[in-house]
Amino acid sequence: MCGITGFVGQGQRRDLLAMTGALSHRGPDQEGYYLDSELPVFLGSRRLVIRDTEGGVQPLASEDEQTWLIFNGEIYNAAELREQLQQCGHRFRSQASDSEVVLHAYRQWGVDLFAHLNGMWALALLDRKRGQLLLSRDPFGQKPLYVTRQGSLFAFASEPGALTQHRGLDLKLSELGLRKYCAHGYFPGEHSLYHGVRKLPPGHWLRLNLNDLESQQHCYWRYRIEPQGDCSETAAEHWAQQLRERLLNSVRRRLVSDAPVGFFLSGGLDSSAIIACAAAAGTRPLRSFSIGFSESSFDESEEALRAAHAVGSTHRVKVFSKELVEELVDEIFKRLDEPLSDSSMLSFYLLCREARRDVKVALGGDAGDELLAGYAPFHALRFAGLAEQLLPRPIHRGISALMSRIPPSHSNMSTRFKIDRAMRGLGHGAALWNPLWLAPVSPPDLEELLGEPIDLEELYSEAIEAWDGCESDHPVDRSLEFYGRVFLTDDILVKVDRLSMLHGLEVRSPFLDPELIDCIRRIPHGLKLKGSTTKYILKRAVAPLLPADIIHRRKLGFSAPLGSWLAQGALRPDPDNLPGSWRSKALRQRLQRHRSGHQDHRLLLWNLLALSEVMRHQPSRTISTVRPAATVP
Repeated sequence: MCGITGFVGQGQRRDLLAMTGALSHRGPDQEGYYLDSELPVFLGSRRLVIRDTEGGVQPLASEDEQTWLIFNGEIYNAAELREQLQQCGHRFRSQASDSEVVLHAYRQWGVDLFAHLNGMWALALLDRKRGQLLLSRDPFGQKPLYVTRQGSLFAFASEPGALTQHRGLDLKLSELGLRKYCAHGYFPGEHSLYHGVRKLPPGHWLRLNLNDLESQQHCYWRYRIEPQGDCSETAAEHWAQQLRERLLNSVRRRLVSDAPVGFFLSGGLDSSAIIACAAAAGTRPLRSFSIGFSESSFDESEEALRAAHAVGSTHRVKVFSKELVEELVDEIFKRLDEPLSDSSMLSFYLLCREARRDVKVALGGDAGDELLAGYAPFHALRFAGLAEQLLPRPIHRGISALMSRIPPSHSNMSTRFKIDRAMRGLGHGAALWNPLWLAPVSPPDLEELLGEPIDLEELYSEAIEAWDGCESDHPVDRSLEFYGRVFLTDDILVKVDRLSMLHGLEVRSPFLDPELIDCIRRIPHGLKLKGSTTKYILKRAVAPLLPADIIHRRKLGFSAPLGSWLAQGALRPDPDNLPGSWRSKALRQRLQRHRSGHQDHRLLLWNLLALSEVMRHQPSRTISTVRPAATVP
């Protein structure tokens, strides 16, 4: 696991050193550089050593030094690929380096190599013979990669903060990017904090010609639901068996490490299923970690301990006290170079910090909810469709007005909170139901914050594209495409990567194994959401591995009591740090109403707190905005 960066064109060694240094938290164990002033190409790497300490040193060169690689990630089928490549005549210098496997795979298959890889990665591969630089990300974008071109300079990095270190890059904030962040709580699609800086999409490679910096981008894989209709008992048993076998295989692959391995364990179905698979594979000892809260509606520590006992894991719980909040907010956003307002950020950061005391690798249950219909909005889809058909828009407003009379609750997923969320999408197209349910800011609040009308189709264009692009016309399948292609990639996996790497911890996600994904995307939606039962097929698949009370317990979700912390002043968003054109008065009003107990604005306030904190630590030369944001390269 590493941080990678580099550039082609104008710049000097000290630019590369500064860019690489900005990624030191991603790779605290080793650093390396490759400089070719003739091309000119500059590559830098920071490495977190998980496998093959000596053989995986980067940048890694072919024997003739015509091909150079910097690599961030893990390839779980590296041993099988190594054997296959050796049969093709390739000779390896290392004993187990997956980076060297990738290098030889490129020499063997060219850009077709990505179809052979089972893992997570972001990489840059210099082909001196062809005069090309090849960049790539894994199918779901578990590992990040940002790119930009300004004139005769092309640059890339694992995190956008590294790009700010190059003196030749003039980076300004993107007004459209900021608006999309505010609407979602994360940057969707290719957008980023900076104008002209974009994320290379998941499942894509980019090939740069070193002579003229012209690039070609290609999608080699995209998540697609393949509609199926058979939900019979025979079909259910078939899919449950397939899912169990492939999940077991995925976990086995992700247990391979030269460093200590642990498990995140919330007590929920997904993380419990992962550690149960490890136990079934004979893994010993098992070490697991979770976060507890004094607020009972958020606390799952007893359930996590019960799951740990069921599989024989040594378990440790860290209780998140209110006194930790201010310390962690300052610690996170001083180091985070791009805002993100996922509601579980603080607790996940603390979880990673605690786990890193004992292990260097952790397996988690991320992606189970997004791929197998585990969220509350899947229940709300039926209500939303019925309400759209039977209730005129004026009645929608009446229901919303009636709900506003019910005192807000800061508990986890309160009834009013869920109804408020469901009502947001009514009156809008079905493609907006899911993003508006998740949105930290309602459309009227966002308009007041910005001081002007908003274009919902522009703000939520990625969600609309995922919904409309689904081959199935069923709302559950279309929602699954949104969650798999947008929310999972741009929120959940960004959170997992950034916060774990701040601690030099590698987190692996067994639910994203390619063979398992190929199974999941073909399972009928009626077996994912069966009646009112979410993740039905997963519950059936792991029934032989876990006690029934763990499998069927009520889902809480790994969040934090943001509402009460904001009301009590433990979290304090600063309106003065918002972008200059935004109306800080609107934020002050929402904060006052939240603290008085009249309204629940927890997600809006947390969203803007994250933005204001990152803005506070921005380099002064980047704080002006570009509007409208031009198409990025």
